[in-house]
Amino acid sequence: MRILSLEAYYGGSHRAFLNGWVAHSQHQWDLFTLPANKWKWRMRHGAITFVEQVNKVIQSGPDACLWDILFCSDMVNLAEFRGLADSCVARLPTVVYFHENQLTYPVRFESERDYQYALTNFTTALVADAVWFNSGFHRDQFLSALEVFFKRMPDYAPLDQIDDIRVKSAIYPPGIEPFPKRDKRKSGPPRILWAARWEHDKNPDDFFAALQILKSKGLAFRINVIGEQFREIPEVFPWAKDYFTEHIDHWGYQPTQQAYCDVLADADIIVSTAQHEFFGLSIVEAIAAGAYPVLPERLAYPEVLSEMEILEPDEFFYDDTVQGLAGKLEFLLHQTQQGQLWRGKPQRGIAAMQRFEWINTADKMDHALEEMRR
Repeated sequence: MRILSLEAYYGGSHRAFLNGWVAHSQHQWDLFTLPANKWKWRMRHGAITFVEQVNKVIQSGPDACLWDILFCSDMVNLAEFRGLADSCVARLPTVVYFHENQLTYPVRFESERDYQYALTNFTTALVADAVWFNSGFHRDQFLSALEVFFKRMPDYAPLDQIDDIRVKSAIYPPGIEPFPKRDKRKSGPPRILWAARWEHDKNPDDFFAALQILKSKGLAFRINVIGEQFREIPEVFPWAKDYFTEHIDHWGYQPTQQAYCDVLADADIIVSTAQHEFFGLSIVEAIAAGAYPVLPERLAYPEVLSEMEILEPDEFFYDDTVQGLAGKLEFLLHQTQQGQLWRGKPQRGIAAMQRFEWINTADKMDHALEEMRR
């Protein structure tokens, strides 16, 4: 099949997802993309820009409009695009993939949220023939939030349409590339990894507060703190860089994919303190590289670890407090030094994450597209 793909924010996880699928797909893809810049403007003008670009291709010859499926991300106003596009494109079966949504995506203050973008997500899902989410948690959170949001309307609340979206929804997690087989860990103190956007919703304060407890006890450990950064970063990061300077191996955004993978492969333990996570790609990749996960038992994490072999209750989860995280990490530091971090079964995490490798996920999504044409 030939796929017409629209991505209005071609960067970060959006770009990695699309590139990964295309590289492993059996289908032919025609990508129309816009740079990952000024996301609000992308959501507002992207559909109009794509209509102009796609229509030019169609007008180039009688055999130009040979697509079988239209695939786009949540950053595209699909209703607007279908309304303006040439009829040969407007009638294509359509799939929208929700990496995130603008109704439950975190903001510092709710008054900052522009609900017009949430409504764009809603109408996009409504007009699509299939709505794919990266996790069941994400789907449930978005649809539940829509219901709460629409009940605030004075009248004509489109509650029935939420059920229409639910019926045509499916879960297709993003894929990952396989990591090389891990040899024995390097000698030296246990290495703790934190890999997330440097923003408040990832709750870095709790992570560094837990490490501060470990340091006060004189425990030996190394840390790698990586992730995407923006113009403003939480104040805790410059403080932590100074306070933990003797413990740091890697700090900040990794400039290449190889550098990123090297840091993941070097980690013994991967920690999340996130208050918000639609899927948790860096967690999945770190576990696939051999790191032991320490996570709050909420968000998408229980779903991500659902096929992990568990040897004891709450093995990979902590109680969502700084003291609980510090206590969990102290125990794991001792386990690592004794060679018992994985309780004698070090391949458990790697084996569980294989279901997310592109060789598996791309095939499932390819098949789902084929089913839409039958």
